[in-house]
Amino acid sequence: MVLATSSRLLGLLSLLQTRRDWPGAELADRLDVSARTIRRDVDRLRELGYPVRATQGSAGYRLGAGARMPPLLLDDEEAVAVAVGLRTAAGGTVAGIEETSVRALAKLEQVLPAHVRRRIQALHAFTVPFVGAGPTADPEVIAVIASACRDHERLRLTYRSRDGREGRRLVEPHRLVHTGRRWYLLAWDAGRQDWRTFRVDRIDGRPPSDRRFEPRPLPDEDIAAYVARAVTRARDRQGARVRFDIPLTALAARIPPSIGTLEALDEYSCALHTDADAPGSLIYIAMLGLDFTVLEPPELRQRLQELAGRLARGAS
Repeated sequence: MVLATSSRLLGLLSLLQTRRDWPGAELADRLDVSARTIRRDVDRLRELGYPVRATQGSAGYRLGAGARMPPLLLDDEEAVAVAVGLRTAAGGTVAGIEETSVRALAKLEQVLPAHVRRRIQALHAFTVPFVGAGPTADPEVIAVIASACRDHERLRLTYRSRDGREGRRLVEPHRLVHTGRRWYLLAWDAGRQDWRTFRVDRIDGRPPSDRRFEPRPLPDEDIAAYVARAVTRARDRQGARVRFDIPLTALAARIPPSIGTLEALDEYSCALHTDADAPGSLIYIAMLGLDFTVLEPPELRQRLQELAGRLARGAS
């Protein structure tokens, strides 16, 4: 009986940690017990020091922040995932989080079972991070945005555009997308009445929250792909067009979203929209091994001639 009760308490605590608010009836259904048992188990968790608060009158529950952090419930796979994530964050794209991540990782490894600790130590020993320069996002800003996404709270952003202009935006945040190099926020822009994608490193300071909103249907089932297309379109509007005398279908698999997007010109040719200011894009085009023609802008031809001269001098 004691074992069953302890197991149920762990199950209840695990559920409370996965979501902000839980109706009592749903908790009872998940654990296959009565609402009365849920109330007793909640009281027991409170006695153990967990700040479980009543919501929705008294019909729901929320695990609040207490004076001390309650222990997290992690299975082996979750513990490995957290450890890998902390190690990645120690050299990642979130500003100022490196030292904090190392401290958290050290604490986690102290309490892990030996077999899990060996798996994580093996990952650390044989993994070499690739360190690259690039914009970093403020971890506090990321946390504020993530909480607003969860709680359906509007945010007032002070946002810098690509050309450095600063403006105010009132948005309904829905998802954060991490590309490996940058963080993006997908949100409904109240002023423009449309979906917009914002680079988190261009958000100035911690954005204050506004009133709650009713979540909208997302613009795409694959949010990562949607954000990638939005970022590429925004970049390509200020970029270059290059023509290839090859069908779009034959070239599509060779052009990743980070390079640009393709447009069919006719049955036998297509145009690549790309960033004229990115040297990597120009090198990528040259390395495709295909003849091409610069459609616009005209100054790109001069830049390619200069690049061709440097390559020729290097080869000689």
